[in-house]
Amino acid sequence: MTRRSRATLDPGMHKHLLEVQERLAVGTLPQWVLTDPTVYELEVERIFARSWYFLGHESELLNPGDYVTRWYVNDPILLTRTKEGELKAFLNSCMHRGTLLCAADSGNRKGFTCPYHGWTYGLDGQLIGVVADDKVYGAEMDRDQWALRPLPRLETFHGLIFASIDPDVPPLADYLGGLGWYLDILVGRTDKKMEVRGAPLRWVVDANWKIGSENFGGDAYHVAMTHRSTVELGLSPKDPLFTSYGHQVVLDGGHSISVITKSPKLGPTPPYQGQPEHMWPNFERNLSPQQLDVWRDTAVFHGTCFPNLSFLSPMHGAGGHGHLTNFLTMRQWRPVGPDKVEVWSWFLIDKEAPEEFKEESYNRYVGTFGPGGTLEQDDVEIWTRITDTSRGLMARDKNLNYDNVMNYVMGLDRVEPDPEWPGPGTAYPTTFLEAAQRSFYETWNSLLTVD
Repeated sequence: MTRRSRATLDPGMHKHLLEVQERLAVGTLPQWVLTDPTVYELEVERIFARSWYFLGHESELLNPGDYVTRWYVNDPILLTRTKEGELKAFLNSCMHRGTLLCAADSGNRKGFTCPYHGWTYGLDGQLIGVVADDKVYGAEMDRDQWALRPLPRLETFHGLIFASIDPDVPPLADYLGGLGWYLDILVGRTDKKMEVRGAPLRWVVDANWKIGSENFGGDAYHVAMTHRSTVELGLSPKDPLFTSYGHQVVLDGGHSISVITKSPKLGPTPPYQGQPEHMWPNFERNLSPQQLDVWRDTAVFHGTCFPNLSFLSPMHGAGGHGHLTNFLTMRQWRPVGPDKVEVWSWFLIDKEAPEEFKEESYNRYVGTFGPGGTLEQDDVEIWTRITDTSRGLMARDKNLNYDNVMNYVMGLDRVEPDPEWPGPGTAYPTTFLEAAQRSFYETWNSLLTVD
């Protein structure tokens, strides 16, 4: 049986969420779902506590003794590499009085000593040292009973590390479903796979977490207006429809990906998003002919693994696109309240890529989607405005006296799927579509209403 929620769904909220389901069927979403405190508590208990949650990448813990500290929504997590090379994830809380055990972001240690009373734990979470233990606790103290609390589930996919506090969550491969086929292209395309370069970047935004998830999941429509300055700077094509070419793919479980192909007005660009040509045989060894066909003419991948892990793999350049470089970022929208999110952003690159390409790719990432990047600032400004306008009495009215709904109608009953698409999922032959966002919120709504 799946872990039961502690958050109670009262009859009134249940009624309102059923109304949300009705609204989604016609392509609208009540604005109150973004900032309602009760909805946020339900999300923590009924979505995040029952899903797989991204913690990092195996390349961040290469050696025995390596560790990183992360957050699972509000739970501090200690992720370690044991002496035997195993990955372990624990609640980062001393079993004596509950204080935060390890405050550093990362490092290499033989063990972890609590700063309060000095209890010490091994990399495997076992209690290995207690100050004056035989004098104050006696020989009968069972140290095994006071080992760190492990997360019930921990699995990896091409080096991506996921955990869940629900022991009955489906296996990770099943949870990812068809999204795994596309993640093969992004993070499983080479013999030695990917590596994280630098520490994950973090910043806090006064916005609801769902806005980033749904934006990366399927919103190619905003690019021409929100990122208009990048056209003037030569970072984006002048064709206002350049992000519409390609396919939006809706997958089970609220996952989605948009595969934007090269603008016909852009002119010839290299295959595989400009990856070094000597890497191509490596791709051919690890990907199927169908996956290679999808990737070969792609300019941008962007999507979301439900609920809050997004990814972006674009091509960016300068000087009228005379020089294009690809990068990949995985980003997590960690909710810290109904109107606040902490963004975690990882940069990943193929281990076997040449160093010069790695450095150039990283610089393009920081310049566009780092905390001070040109495109990141564009997005954050809009997302905070959405959240600001969703806090007031009119926006928060659940009875919809003011008809306060947002429009997700684009493509509803107007765009037919492409039956020739070679990959999994329902693929629509344009990315100017909101099928992905509707699917995201349909999954979100169904999880909130099920005990």
